[in-house]
Amino acid sequence: MTPGASGTPRALPGASGPVLLVVAHGSRDPRHAATVAALCARVRAERPWQRVEVGHLDFNAPSVPQVLERLDGEGVREVIALPLLLNRAFHAKTDIPAVLREATARLPRVAVHQADVLGPHPLLVAALERRLREAGLPSADAPGTGVVLASAGSSDPEAIAVIAETAREWRRATGWRAVRPAFASASPPRTADVVRALRADGVRRVAVAPCVIAPGLLPDRIVEGAREAGAEVLAPVLGDAPELARLLLLRYEQALSGRLATTAA
Repeated sequence: MTPGASGTPRALPGASGPVLLVVAHGSRDPRHAATVAALCARVRAERPWQRVEVGHLDFNAPSVPQVLERLDGEGVREVIALPLLLNRAFHAKTDIPAVLREATARLPRVAVHQADVLGPHPLLVAALERRLREAGLPSADAPGTGVVLASAGSSDPEAIAVIAETAREWRRATGWRAVRPAFASASPPRTADVVRALRADGVRRVAVAPCVIAPGLLPDRIVEGAREAGAEVLAPVLGDAPELARLLLLRYEQALSGRLATTAA
């Protein structure tokens, strides 16, 4: 591999490597699967020689075990499973490892390495900023703008702490008047409450930046809260943002480097 423009390793065109298996949560909402498919299509466009597959934990097909069974039947012997998650909460720590263990116990010829979750990372913040600009918020307005960093929420203290730290770092880096976290479930405060609190603190313009990948029940709650409290700017979900696609490839490369280092040791 060679260094990319950002200083991260980049695979050479035509180089072979493990299959990238993107592990999505899944949803009854059809917008979710369509958004995941669009994101993976952008990943393939970024690196056409990289094989990218998608497996779901629930609701959608194919499931992760189904994808691994198919790959085993095709003779694939190595896979890097990348959780399509923004922080290390229950799914990353428990659900996905359990699914992968169970599947590989039945498919001993396939070696599966789990990559890290996507966040936190500057590319994630860059994707959030892109969506805010697309929603009509110019960066020149930063001093008069308060941003609500709205995530799905979690009962995991580590996940909550990551969102709070991302909000602090984002404010320091960009000069927004304020960046405060909000959550659609599990933990307070809710999006509408943070919008109102910013307004009470004298913030002239409030923007809501959903820190979620795809539409669904919890992202819809973020939208409802933003509209209910009268936020001036509401960004779309991260979806197939180019920065998010590059972040997927970066996490793949990091997992690959870790696997190579372990093998060499």
